Amino acid sequence: MQEEKKLYNPLQEKFQKILTPFEHFIHNETSTGLVLMVMTVLALVLANSPWEEGYKAFFHTEIGFSFGSWKVYHSLHHWINDGLMAIFFFVVGLEIKREILIGELSQIKQAILPILAAIGGMVVPALIYASFNYDGIGKDGWGIPMATDIAFAISALVLLGKRVPPSLVTFLVALAIVDDLGAVLVIALFYTNDLNLMALGISLGIFVVMLFLNRLDIRNMFVYFVLAIAMWFFMLDSGIHATIAGVLAAIAIPSKAKLNPLEFTKDLRGLLDEFDRYPIATDMTMHERQKAILQNIKDRIDAVTSPSARLEHALHLPVSLLIIPFFALANAGINIEFASVHHLLQTPIALGVIFGLIGGKVIGIAGTAYIASKFNIAQLPQGSTMKQVVGVAFLGGIGFTMSIFISDLAFYGNEDLVIQAKAGILVASLLAGIIGYTILKINGNQLQH
Repeated sequence: MQEEKKLYNPLQEKFQKILTPFEHFIHNETSTGLVLMVMTVLALVLANSPWEEGYKAFFHTEIGFSFGSWKVYHSLHHWINDGLMAIFFFVVGLEIKREILIGELSQIKQAILPILAAIGGMVVPALIYASFNYDGIGKDGWGIPMATDIAFAISALVLLGKRVPPSLVTFLVALAIVDDLGAVLVIALFYTNDLNLMALGISLGIFVVMLFLNRLDIRNMFVYFVLAIAMWFFMLDSGIHATIAGVLAAIAIPSKAKLNPLEFTKDLRGLLDEFDRYPIATDMTMHERQKAILQNIKDRIDAVTSPSARLEHALHLPVSLLIIPFFALANAGINIEFASVHHLLQTPIALGVIFGLIGGKVIGIAGTAYIASKFNIAQLPQGSTMKQVVGVAFLGGIGFTMSIFISDLAFYGNEDLVIQAKAGILVASLLAGIIGYTILKINGNQLQH
């Protein structure tokens, strides 16, 4: 036994560790937060450097395609925000769907606290922002401080390690998922241009076709891909933001496995037994029959997982490490003249965003959680204290990705207002992250002693 321990490679344990889908999700979001931070700093450096003109020109480069007289050309910035971000919203839709079907939002007893806290964390910030801008040019930006950036928020929480109970991480994830759902609805219902009813009707018709194919148990992802692209195109032309097509496509993807787990384990044992019957060749090559068995095993692995689960797993990393950081690089770069920063942050838009994201989120999330626990409507996350919930509420004030996205929609075409909103988002997100992390670190230490 002692000999075996010496031969054991500790790195092997790290690579062989079995992670649940939730643990994969947390790991990916943590990685996203770190990459996002780097890309945000890079965007700010480029926007305030001698390379500012080249940086802006790059994202205003026109890209498109044409078929005869039909042409579609947009800036790279537009393709990122309307095209690549549709993939991000597709993954968000898959996450929301998973949480509702089998995750933390599938049982009302567990879901009630994050749902109520998320609603409070959306309504109160919007009201605070509106109080600063109710009759001004910034009144359309009320949706900006409603959002929580799940990647940054989880990254801050994960950095604390065992200082916070796992239930608090679960609470934050569930809260952020509900928050994402709220942001999607706000974008669809309130940040919509003049409607093209014909294009919208065609887009929704394609969505119905996808749902029908789901009901027929059609699982060919290429068919869904083609239909999703068509739905996105008509949604783009409808006046409703095209990223909503990503969420609708996620809803239509089949979420039931073809093979139940009991059948899977039975089949797998039989196939592995058959695999072992063939002798191992001296050059370690497999018998042709063994290769066929391996393919059979792969087919059964695919059959025991749903298409939506496979897509979420496959897309989460590229979306997290490529699309979202690229979005940050394209959108977080604002030119800040340090002499005018004080004036910039005193505008009603920036103040509404800052007080909405920091004060509004804390009052909305922590206040709702406190009331719900006091009236026995719901219980605080297991092993956590109210002070820790307040810390999490501050982390909920890290708006960033979704807040920046909504600011571009709210003030489309008015660069000055967008800069004011983004300045508020950056300041509020930074302060919220520092304050939340500090509160959780202090109270986490108290719990350990």
